[in-house]
Amino acid sequence: MKPLIGLVGRRKKGHQIAGTSENLHGIDIDIYMSDYGRAVREAGGLPILLPVDIDPSEYIDRLEGLVLTGGTDVGPERYGRVAETDLFPPEAERDDLELALMGHAIDGSLPVLGICRGLQIVNVHGGGTLHQDVPPHARYDVPPHAAVHPVEFTEGSVLGGLYGMRREVNSLHHQAVDDVAPGYIVSARGDDGGVEGLEHESLPIVAVQWHPEMMTERATDPIFGWLVEAAISLRA
Repeated sequence: MKPLIGLVGRRKKGHQIAGTSENLHGIDIDIYMSDYGRAVREAGGLPILLPVDIDPSEYIDRLEGLVLTGGTDVGPERYGRVAETDLFPPEAERDDLELALMGHAIDGSLPVLGICRGLQIVNVHGGGTLHQDVPPHARYDVPPHAAVHPVEFTEGSVLGGLYGMRREVNSLHHQAVDDVAPGYIVSARGDDGGVEGLEHESLPIVAVQWHPEMMTERATDPIFGWLVEAAISLRA
């Protein structure tokens, strides 16, 4: 059986979604970028969207893997800072869910893949901090699949084993890791020295700052295969 992989999305009001009829402008709509689900399916998993208001404890035992997806800023109070920017305002309900999911995942050794904001959630949950605004990294001026800078990987790391020593990646984030959480290693850095990959020292938790699901090579990108294989290995 294909492993069930949970995907976290976002909650919007109807009026925030183009094309929604006016009488539905006040309803809640849960959304996520379809490329995440496509990438999980292409790697052999079964993606399922987790609404932001679930009780994680009711889902976590049924999941075999978790993708923490991209999105808005993590609330700075979550890592002991005050807000320095309001570019992408935090969504407290989503922060609550993802930080709780991380706790359950760690307790159950559930494989986790963090992407962009997901890497930041992984770091914050572990006790790390973030740079709140790194404008050069926010390449919103090019298509989302465009590779705009190189990443170098740490020899002997999971990411190094998947990608080799160097890869060109896209960049759609304006926040980045500052202090690295205890228990994690930096397994990828950009050409400016910024953290582009984190891995837990002993648990199946891997996170990247770029968006592999949006890259042109998504169908052959190994990171989702790693997640599915890690999920299946839990059955042994």
